[in-house]
Amino acid sequence: MDILIIDGQGGNLGRMLTRRLREALPQADIVAVGTNSTATENMLKGGADRAATGENAVVVNARRARVITGPLGIVIADALMGEVTPAMAMAVGTSDAVRVLIPMNRCDTLVAGVAEKPMGELVEDAVRRIVGLLAKAD
Repeated sequence: MDILIIDGQGGNLGRMLTRRLREALPQADIVAVGTNSTATENMLKGGADRAATGENAVVVNARRARVITGPLGIVIADALMGEVTPAMAMAVGTSDAVRVLIPMNRCDTLVAGVAEKPMGELVEDAVRRIVGLLAKAD
């Protein structure tokens, strides 16, 4: 697998990431994992090749990914209003994959030095970085 996208709550960020990555990297193998079924369904609608839901899906797929992307909270236990379990955060944080995290200043986690930007701009920056990473690796 090339790219693992993880999202929770409504999955809107994950759907946007999935759609833009599918457009930029049509050949990429994109797997989406939602912390809940709504997030998973939205990422499938965005164009993920495969999808799963829940803690074990995050743990298993984090071991296989070249790049992991999603909101910053996926590396923080109890983030996304409690949807990210300690095991999920540990799996993402200890994965050998390159992590491209979107700094969403929500859920009591603020990132100093990061300007407030619309979600679309943050997604575009993440997509540019992922395209560059995968181009270097090939």
